[in-house]
Amino acid sequence: MKTYTLETPGADLVHDVRGPLPADGGRPPLLMIGQPMDASGFAALAARFPDRTVVTYDPRGLGRSIRKDGRTDHTPEVQAEDVHAVIEALGAGPVEMFASSGGAVTALALVARHPGDVTTLVAHEPPLITLTPDGPAAVRARARVRDAYEERGWGAGMAAFIAMTSWEGEFTDAYFAQPDADPAAFGMPAEDDGSRHDPLLSDRSWAISGYRPDAGAVATASTRVVIAVGEESTGVQTGRTSVATAELLGRRVTTFPSHHGGFLDGAHGYPGKPDEFAQRLREVLEDAP
Repeated sequence: MKTYTLETPGADLVHDVRGPLPADGGRPPLLMIGQPMDASGFAALAARFPDRTVVTYDPRGLGRSIRKDGRTDHTPEVQAEDVHAVIEALGAGPVEMFASSGGAVTALALVARHPGDVTTLVAHEPPLITLTPDGPAAVRARARVRDAYEERGWGAGMAAFIAMTSWEGEFTDAYFAQPDADPAAFGMPAEDDGSRHDPLLSDRSWAISGYRPDAGAVATASTRVVIAVGEESTGVQTGRTSVATAELLGRRVTTFPSHHGGFLDGAHGYPGKPDEFAQRLREVLEDAP
């Protein structure tokens, strides 16, 4: 693996390349992106593609990618331009892409803005909460997470986030009538360390979860777009947002093993089924016409 830093006016974008460029066998590089997950979260999945040139990167302001623009917010449009710059710097032409969570939102913005960058996009569980039928209630639930974080710190915010993302079905009055989630119930610290910069729990990434893809631009792009959803995500928020995103784009979801982090092996987050997940991703990528 070789690590590179691409200097742009707004950030120094650190990315890792596993394998040769150009890639062997005439296959395009496979770029894996997330948000707020950085490159480290894709180590297990990348290791299961030893025959491919795999590229991972840290979004600006996360991991090793240092921001120079003085901002702390995260927007799909800015991140799409960053990914475009990384793809151009690779100098290997269009890429195949696996994009998860907020990275899937960035990828949809990328396809709309730079349709020649990606041949096949597998967008895994984009958390586009305003697309669901209960969008206003989902926005209210998101604000509840932010409020818990601002008032009581990381443990309280993360407990609220887990409670929100594990809720099945629409956010009804029953959801909002629940007492605040107890951090101890999830093994989270109750103590407040005073920090308020977490991109997941603060409002700094709301532009990502509130984004609405340009369905027309995505439809006219040459990119083959696959909206993926974990088999364990049925009914919970990211499963419902995946279905809503697919419907907006005139597609059906493609089922993958496990849950929202199904490609993780336990070294980074809640473990999924990385072997089965990688096999499914390989099948979907090789199914390109």
